[in-house]
Amino acid sequence: MAAPVLRRCCPGRRWVLAYVDRGSRHGTGAPTGSRSSGKRGQSSVVQQPLITAEKPRKGEHKWAAVVGLEIHAQISSNSKLFSGSQVHFAAPPNSLVSFFDASLPGTLPVLNRRCVEAAVMTGLALNCHINKKSLFDRKHYFYADLPAGYQITQQRLPIAVNGSLAYSVYVGKKRSQVINKTVRIKQIQLEQDSGKSLHDDRRSQTLIDLNRAGVGLLEVVLEPDMSCGEEAATAVRELQLILQALGTSQANMAEGQLRVDANVSVHHPGEPWGVRTEVKNLNSARFLAKAIDYEIQRQINELENGGEILNETRSFDYKLGCTVPMRDKEGKQDYRFIPEPNLPPLRLYDSASLPAGADPQQVINIDQIREWLPELPSVTREKLIQQYGMLPEHSLTLLNEVGLLEFFQNVIKETRAEPKKVTSWVLNTFLGFLKQQNLAVSESPVTPSALAELLTLLDRKTISSAAAKQVMDMKKGNPRAINKLIGLVRKATGSRADPTVIKEVLEEKLSS
Repeated sequence: MAAPVLRRCCPGRRWVLAYVDRGSRHGTGAPTGSRSSGKRGQSSVVQQPLITAEKPRKGEHKWAAVVGLEIHAQISSNSKLFSGSQVHFAAPPNSLVSFFDASLPGTLPVLNRRCVEAAVMTGLALNCHINKKSLFDRKHYFYADLPAGYQITQQRLPIAVNGSLAYSVYVGKKRSQVINKTVRIKQIQLEQDSGKSLHDDRRSQTLIDLNRAGVGLLEVVLEPDMSCGEEAATAVRELQLILQALGTSQANMAEGQLRVDANVSVHHPGEPWGVRTEVKNLNSARFLAKAIDYEIQRQINELENGGEILNETRSFDYKLGCTVPMRDKEGKQDYRFIPEPNLPPLRLYDSASLPAGADPQQVINIDQIREWLPELPSVTREKLIQQYGMLPEHSLTLLNEVGLLEFFQNVIKETRAEPKKVTSWVLNTFLGFLKQQNLAVSESPVTPSALAELLTLLDRKTISSAAAKQVMDMKKGNPRAINKLIGLVRKATGSRADPTVIKEVLEEKLSS
């Protein structure tokens, strides 16, 4: 058995129901109870009987949806989980592959200390119990992009268990009310990522890229406490913000650094839970919400038309906006879990149990990592509410839009305008301008300094609110707004100014 070597690298319970009014019912599914931990096979989520307080009104038949998630977050680390290969997005195919990644005979895993610290920090931030002893296992399945024929994971005893994730959703006709919800976290485990299969349909061949093989992942398993796509997407977005604040994962869904599998079932309230399906590899919050809501409605329609729900794996076709079958799971796959013979138990310590004279490079202190925890998004939102008198929904928006909080804070520093006015302009005028132009905050032609100066002029009553909004319209390239301002300059100069010169000066000022 290999010696335990660590490497350092840089850098109460809640139930929710969603009711859907329907006509006559034709059947219900059977309860589910199977579980397995992994991204390609069956789900880690165990569905349990639902507790409900509300009964359907007479003459109505309602459905309740149950949603659980398995989230795979790529750990921010310069090297892989068990090898020294670098981690770099969009590197040339098979350019970042060690002998261990390719599973050559005689190679052994060496555990990456940075990945362990990231798992502990994430577990602490998510209110988990950190196991001082955790185990590694081999999960066997056979794909071309998994050269060893097994994945090293933590099936029996993961590094963190029994946590919770608080998130907030908008409700009401104008979506101006905020409801706080909590989803339980079953476990967080360390595991390897697989390689990538690149399918060439034109040549009828599949190419294998092992750059991703062995990259460290955190699998976060959320219990089935959610009931619709919006709740799931909001919970994932909150987790994404937490991971980014911790620095444990960049969690960029567009680059595959955060991937989600959703387990979905429907049933009548008070009856056993229905057969679930798993929708795999969802890589955006918007598609996650759409896939779950579509799958809920598909299952309801299937049951009401006398059909049955298959325990199957499905994928989401974003072009068609629907889920499609991948493979059925009725014949349960045997992953033949066995203890990983080349990795001893992973042992962690706290300040009380730390061995005297222990080498700090060879042990991990949970209490020390707890001291490293940064300010979490929930705390930041509360500070915004207290400091600026901001509404809770406004604080949510500031954090949910990438880069918007920093933009807002920079405007606040440079303007004498009241914080409430700054909040209104940033969230309504500025954000509306970005969405209209389909721009990210980082791509905005309006800088924080420019908006701060505009709001200062507005606060001094040097310009009117209408004029300030015209400036924003000109930033959009609105010719009417520019022509109107040219007309105002001409009027102020008694028609002596050349319109061409005025336009050139305005455009120069707007681009600066």
